[in-house]
Parts: sequence; structure tokens; C-alpha cells
Amino acid sequence: MFSFFRAVGVWLVIGFISQLLIACESTTVEPARYGSLEGVVLESRNNTPVVNAVVTTNPATSSFLTDAQGKFTLPALTTGKYTLSIRKAEYSPQDLAVTIAEAAPTAVTVVLERANSANRPPNAPTLPSPADEATNVAPITLTLRWRVTDPDGQSDSLRSDVILYESTSTTRRQLLSNSRDTSVTVSNLKFNTIYFWQVTVRDQAGATVRGPVWSFQTAALPEHRYLYVREENGNTDIYAADVAGAGYRLTTSPFIETAPQLSPNRDRIAYTSNATGQFQLYTMDRDGTNARRITTLAVEGYSNPGIGYRWSPDGAQLVYAHYDQLYRINRDGTGLTLLATAPAGRHFRECDWTAQGNRLLVQTIGSNVFDSEIYLLNADGSNPTLLVSNLPGRVDSPSFSLDGRQLLYSHDVAGLNDVNGRQLDAHLFLQNLDGTGIVDLSGATTSTLVGKPAGTNDVAPRFSPDGSKVIFVNRANDNLSPPEIWTIDLSRQNRVRLFANAFLPDWK
Repeated sequence: MFSFFRAVGVWLVIGFISQLLIACESTTVEPARYGSLEGVVLESRNNTPVVNAVVTTNPATSSFLTDAQGKFTLPALTTGKYTLSIRKAEYSPQDLAVTIAEAAPTAVTVVLERANSANRPPNAPTLPSPADEATNVAPITLTLRWRVTDPDGQSDSLRSDVILYESTSTTRRQLLSNSRDTSVTVSNLKFNTIYFWQVTVRDQAGATVRGPVWSFQTAALPEHRYLYVREENGNTDIYAADVAGAGYRLTTSPFIETAPQLSPNRDRIAYTSNATGQFQLYTMDRDGTNARRITTLAVEGYSNPGIGYRWSPDGAQLVYAHYDQLYRINRDGTGLTLLATAPAGRHFRECDWTAQGNRLLVQTIGSNVFDSEIYLLNADGSNPTLLVSNLPGRVDSPSFSLDGRQLLYSHDVAGLNDVNGRQLDAHLFLQNLDGTGIVDLSGATTSTLVGKPAGTNDVAPRFSPDGSKVIFVNRANDNLSPPEIWTIDLSRQNRVRLFANAFLPDWK
């Protein structure tokens, strides 16, 4: 019996050991896998680093602090999913899920927002330019500047609203709205006017502060002697300038404003505009304000796009051409009076008015612009006398000398009769009213006289206020280059360019 049970016991032990070995062979223990996490914590307003933010994970590992660049590194993390938590006082906490992979580090960027309860409003804006209560400020184009700061160190994220208004008006101009700029350029300010402006500053949390109301006073209206027209970017407007050439833009509408003329008493500027679809006559203050339309019958006709008018010598009235009719009108738009009717098939075009004998110069043309004649009339339109007959080539822009004894005009001496109005060699001519004493101001007859450049035209002449010079336009005869305004002495010397890209000058 003993040997049997002993034998059985041996076999049981052997069987148990075999099962144990089999069990060991079917269960394999996997080795642990590791990765790492690298990240940066930034401020939401301006992407600056957040220093000393606390970084922890769940499942828990060690906690870390961000460095001076807002960066942190969590090495030797077991691969798998974690919840990353970032905390710092004055900021809203941030939690995000990350998955740690083996080998290459997992990279994250965390953006923290300041808690509203910790936000402080911006400081009031400072350092205005122009300085508060500044005077004699140039009104042509002015740049307003100011400084903004934030007690939380977030000045780069501040936004500004800027309003401007005149001392005599309640109308406000919104110059900026929710802008990061700390400067703004404003134009079309009036001369000798006090302006108020205010800056409101806003941070990203919505906290706002209004700055003090600052003021400045623009300079007094300068003594501008010149008016002219300039075309830029397809828009034609009127400009004024002083003797040094410094000037400013008077009109800014999308329509054509042209042919400016300062009244003899220097208080209003007359001009024409096609804002109504036709060229009507307007007047405005010398600074471009208070524009007023004074005609209902257009200043138009054959080759007359609003250029055919002139002030009376006393500045109380104007004479102007309306197709085949010549009218006089008071400066306020009243008293419209028909003075003359052109011969059949002809229209009035340019004109002038002298106090010497109270007479008019008028140009009439046919349907072709080169078909031109110049007449002398009494101011009431009577007694027409032909001064310049129809010459080969265009004849334009008649005007009186200061003493009313001479006639100034332009004439294309090339004699080109072009239906489109092109001229090849227009010169300026001065002659007595009886047709004698003709002087070619554009020509050069001696080595000491410099005539106009070849391939150009001298046109649109007018006398200077003292009568010693002529102001005129010189332009290439292909009309592709911008026109220029020049002056020349009556002695035909000292041709001087005043303005580039300018035409239809007036000098008073």
C-alpha cells in the first residue's frame, strides 16, 4: 500500500509542476513604456509668457512651474491619457486632455485668460499731440497722437475710440473706433477754429476709461495768392497756395470742381461744379467752406466745361456764358440779366471784365473749337467790336491788362485746325486793343530770352495782380503729361514754374 500511495503522490506532484510550468508559459509581463510632455503657457491678450504657473497632471505626477519663457517639461511620463491642469493667481484655471506617446515629446500650448475679478481698467490716456490748448495749429493735414498704458502690463492690447468736434458745432466726427492705433490723421479742418477731442481706452476685458477733453486752435487763414485746379486719381479739385507754394485742398467732392476765381475784394471764391450734372456757378469762403450755388442756367456751351465766367471789377456781380447767351448775375444769385446773344451758330466761351471803361472781352466759337473770335463789348452787352478774327489754329483765353488798354490771349501758331481741339505750338500774345503792338511772350528772339520748350503749349494766360507778369499753363501738346503753372515777365524773361500737375490758375 505504501508503495502505491507513494507512487500516486509522486505523479500528483509531477502533474502539479507541469500545470505550473504551462501557466507560466502563457502569461507574459509587458515592460513599462514612457514619453514626455513639453509646453508653453501664454497670456491670452498679447501672447506674452506666463511665468511661475503651476502645472500638474491627473493621474498624478510631479508638479512643475513655468520658467521665464513660460515653458515647462514633464519627463518620463508613462504613455497614456492625462488631464493637464495649469493654475496661477489672477488667471482663470485651464484644464486640457493630452495623450502621451512613446519616443518623441508631446508638445502643447496653453493660453491663460486673466480672471475678470483681477482685471484693472486702463489708465487714462496722456501726452496729447498737439498739446492741450495748443494754438496756431496747421489745419491742412493734422495728426493727433496720444499715449495709452495699462496697470496690468497689457498696454499692447488696449483699443482706442477718438471723437473730434468743433467749438461752434455739436456734430461729432468719429475718427477711430476700437483701434490699436495711438494716432490718427484728420483733414479738412477750418482755419482759426477751436477743436475739442477725446480718447476712450478699452482693454480686452471690456473695462473702459475716458480721457480728458483736449483742445487746440487752428491757425488763422493765410494770405493765399494763388488758386488752381489739380486732377489726382481721376478726381478734379480746387487748391489754394501762398507765394512760397504751400497750400491746401479746398474741395473734396467726387464731382469736378474747376475754374476758381477769387473775388476782387478777396472775400469769396467763385468756381464751377458739375455736381448737378451740368456745370453751375458756385461761391465759397476762402477756406473752402460755406459753398453756395448761384446759377440755375449752366455755365456751358461749345467747348465750355464750366470755364466761361468772370467777376465784375467790384466783386458784386459775375458775367458768364450759357451756350449762345451771355448773362450777368449778382453774387448772391439774384438779378439774372441777359446781356447779349451770339451770332447764329456760335456760342460764348471765355470772357473778362475791366473797370477801365466798364467793358467786356468775350470769345465766341463755332461748333469747331478752332473757329474762334474775340470781341470787345460794353458791360451792358452793347456795341460789339471784333478784336481778333478767326485765325488758323485755336485762339483762347482773352483777358484785359490792368489798365484795360491791352489784350492777352493764346494762339496756336502752328495753325492746326483739329476738331478735337489739339494744339501743337500755342503761344501767349499781348497786343493793343486796336490790334497794334503784338508781342509774342512765348517766343525766343535772342540768346538771352528762353522761349517755351518745343512740343509744348502755353495756354490760359492771366495778368499778375501788379500787371508786371503773366501766369499761364504749359503742357505737352500730346496732353499725356500733367500740366504745369508758370509765370513770365512782360519782358519775356524769367520763365518760372510755380506748380506741377496744376491748371486754370488765378492770381490775386
